[in-house]
Formats: sequence, C-alpha cells, structure tokens
Amino acid sequence: MKKLFLIGWKDLTLAFRDKAALILMLAAPFALTLGMGAVTGGFSGDSSGLSDISVVIVNQDGGELGDTLVEVFQSADLSDLIEPTVMDDPVAARKMVDDNQSAAAIIIPAGFTQSVISEADQAASGETIQVELYTNPIAPTSASVIRTILDEYINRMEVGRVGARVTVFGLISSGRIQAQDAAVVGQAMGAGQAEEQQASITIKSVIPSGETVEFNILAFMAPGMALMFLMFTTSNGGRSLLTERNQGTLPRLLVSPTTGVQVLGGKVIGIFLTGVAQMLILILGTTILFRLEWGDPLGVLVLVLAAVFGATGWGMLITALVKTPGQVSAIGSAIMLTFGILGGTFVNTEAVSSWFSTIAKITPNAWGVDGFATLALGGRLVDIMTPVFALLIMGALLFSIAVLLFNRRGIMKK
Repeated sequence: MKKLFLIGWKDLTLAFRDKAALILMLAAPFALTLGMGAVTGGFSGDSSGLSDISVVIVNQDGGELGDTLVEVFQSADLSDLIEPTVMDDPVAARKMVDDNQSAAAIIIPAGFTQSVISEADQAASGETIQVELYTNPIAPTSASVIRTILDEYINRMEVGRVGARVTVFGLISSGRIQAQDAAVVGQAMGAGQAEEQQASITIKSVIPSGETVEFNILAFMAPGMALMFLMFTTSNGGRSLLTERNQGTLPRLLVSPTTGVQVLGGKVIGIFLTGVAQMLILILGTTILFRLEWGDPLGVLVLVLAAVFGATGWGMLITALVKTPGQVSAIGSAIMLTFGILGGTFVNTEAVSSWFSTIAKITPNAWGVDGFATLALGGRLVDIMTPVFALLIMGALLFSIAVLLFNRRGIMKK
C-alpha cells in the first residue's frame, strides 16, 4: 500500500510542476468562468444573471386591461428584472428596438379591453384585436423573459374571462339575472378582475426547511468548466503512463520489487489525487474570488471524489485503447470538449431533446453538474446520492475494462 501512495504522490508532484498542464488544469477554467460571469452579468450581484431588461410599452387601449398590463411591468416585484419605458408612439417604440436600445416593445392596441370583455362586439366586427410584441433578434434571452411575462398575463386574463362567462351563465340558469343583463354583468366582472390583477411572476428558491436560497448562475458555470478540464487532467495522467513506457522508466520500475498491479494502482492514485487537488483548488478559488456558494461542504467533498473517480475511469480507458502518448492527447482533448457539450457546460441539457439528455449520462460531466446544481440550490448529501452512485459505478466499470485491456496488451508486464 505504501508503494501505491509513493507512486501516486510522485505523479501528483510532477503534474503540478508542469507549467503547460497547470494552464489547462487551473488557469483556463478560471479564465473561462471569469469571462462567462462577465458576459452573463454574474458579477453584477444579480443572482439570475439578468437584470434591467429594457422594454418599451405603448398603451393605446385606455381601458382597465391595458392599464393593468402596464402596471404589471412597472410593479415592484419586477423592478430588479425589468426596466419599462412608457411611450405614446408605436413607431418610435419599434425604432428603439431596431436601434438596440430595448429588448422588446409591447403595443397595446385601442379597444383591447373592450374586445376581451365584450365578445359580441368582437364577433360583430369580425376582427381580433391583439397585443403586439416587437422583439430584438440579437437579445433573444431578454426578449423571451418579456414574452413569458406577457404570456402569463394574457393566460390569466383568459382564465378570468372564461370564469366570468361560466359565472354569468350560472346566474342566468339559476334565474338570478335575466339574459338581457348578461352583457352588463359580464363587463362589470371583467373590469373587476382587471383591477385585481397583480404582477404574477416572482422567483423564490427555497429548500425544504423553508430557507430562501439565492442561485448564482456562476454556481452552474464554474462546476461545468472545472469538470470539463478535469477530463484533460485524467487523460494527461494516462498519457504519462505511456510516456514512461516509451522512455524506459516503466520497465525499470517493473524490474524492481514492485508488481505491475502496484505500479498501475499507484498511477491511478496519482491521477485521482491530481484531479481531486485540481477540483478543490478551483472550488476554493471561485469561493474566494467570485464569492460562490457551493452548498453543503460534505456534499461538495463527496461529489468531488465521485466525479474525479468517474473521470479517472475514462482517462484509464483512453490510455488502454491507444498506442502512443500523442494519441492520448488528441483523443483526450476531443473527449474533453465533447463531454463538455454533452454534460451541460455550454448548454442546458434539460432544454434539448430527450435523446441528447440520455446520451449525456455517459459523461461524468452531466452527473457532476447535476449534483453541484442541487447543492448550490440548497441540497444536502442525501439529495445527490443518485449522481454520486452513478459516478462511482461509472468509474469502477471503466477501470475494470481498462485493466482487462492493459493485461491483454501486456503493458504492465516486466
């Protein structure tokens, strides 16, 4: 056992003496996290990465529903997210969007309230009066936020309108009102619902204990970057095994009173320790520099160990399949980027097709990102047991296959 740790410690110290390796192990993840944080607004103090989304509103309606929609966007609940500007000229509003001065323009047409409340007038005119949403194509995320708020308002308004119709029909059926009074009662109910409309979109994350949790978008990006470059570390560790064999260091080591199992075990421990050190340094660095809240310390430590174990399995499998150190570097770099994409470093895998999410599960990145996101949102060790067990099973299975391939190729024989 002592020999295993001595070999592993030697590989760990050699890895941190390699300046080129340190750039990809530590400097690159830090730099990319810093860049992504600046682009998304993660350093602005806003937990979602979005704030002060500019929207221009033109209210030509003059009715209750149009006024209420303006009040929704001007509400205190959305003040940190939305920066509304009320104008009278639709042409000027669209021009602000075209000039990239606003993410979207909302034009509420004249007669909007009346068209919703009185279906008879709408049917007689044969026209459907619609709210216009004019969006900026180079600001899709901000425009989507505006669209979501607008859709939520319209959906609630439609539910209220249908509810008013059902209520009016019920009153007529029970004889409480006459059929000729239905239009007047319906309009009164619609106006009353418009006055009661409140801003309906607020975001509050809580954990089961009821404690409020603020989620920083960097808490999602930083683990993704760290896990992506972890694949470089594990594949680079396997590359050193083939390099030592070609240089004659490995055969000399096997001539000594050291078995092939001890040498391979020591190499695996070295790769594992290097990966753990890399992850812990990145976590500590982002905590100090970016003030990230990674979550439950015990859960973070266990997840780091499991993620590195799973990544080490992939590193050893790559080493067992190729013949030269150069091939390890090339294939390892390709797999690092591929796993980064599949694992959610650059895209949210939940927003894509189900088959993509299924394939992503072969990567330690996907399980790791899922676990770190759970911890960042207030989860505990018990909440990440599925990703932890998946990573442990992945590492054990891949390592077993790698050992069989090593024995077949005779790499660890004297």
